[in-house]
Amino acid sequence: MAEFLGDNLDCIRGERRVLSGLNFQISDGEILVLTGKNGTGKSTLLRLMSGLLRPHGGELSWDGESISEDPSAHNNRITYVGHAEAVKPAMSVLENVEFWRSVREQPGQSAMDALAAVGIEHLANIPARYLSAGQKRRVALTRALTSGAKLWLLDEPTTALDADASTSFGATIDAHRQAGGMAVISTHTDLGLSDTRHLNLSPS
Repeated sequence: MAEFLGDNLDCIRGERRVLSGLNFQISDGEILVLTGKNGTGKSTLLRLMSGLLRPHGGELSWDGESISEDPSAHNNRITYVGHAEAVKPAMSVLENVEFWRSVREQPGQSAMDALAAVGIEHLANIPARYLSAGQKRRVALTRALTSGAKLWLLDEPTTALDADASTSFGATIDAHRQAGGMAVISTHTDLGLSDTRHLNLSPS
């Protein structure tokens, strides 16, 4: 069973200590929901988990090995969907998704299956510059589905989505968990997820 741990994590952004002495643990089939007011470090923690940031203190480990020992291996087992959509406007919807899938060593769903899962397969050949904010968000979410990653790191994944789309993506996350996957999610939306654990971040 895979296990991802954060031990006594500290992080400073600018001159402000964002996280101090933080601990977490997540294993196969678990969802960890990050809660707390704006500015308490939820996005920062997700970026630390992804390897995009390094902690000023403490350690992040996967199955007992620091993620800094093999960044490439860690990148292959996680997918990170942050606030930026990273959708190329000149490319079609399908081309964007196929590109993201192509950079994964062991990809997951096909591009068209991923688009169908988020309900926009009918937009596959549309240039991404014509998409609404909600449609662009759905395109961005396909990165998780096509990644083949064990751990999904999702920062406010349902921003700009309507209630039905949010509920549908919640079901997709739950299916990932039931298949043995893991997810860490920062969200203010009730996604209807089952068997979640919560980590409340307080101001440092």
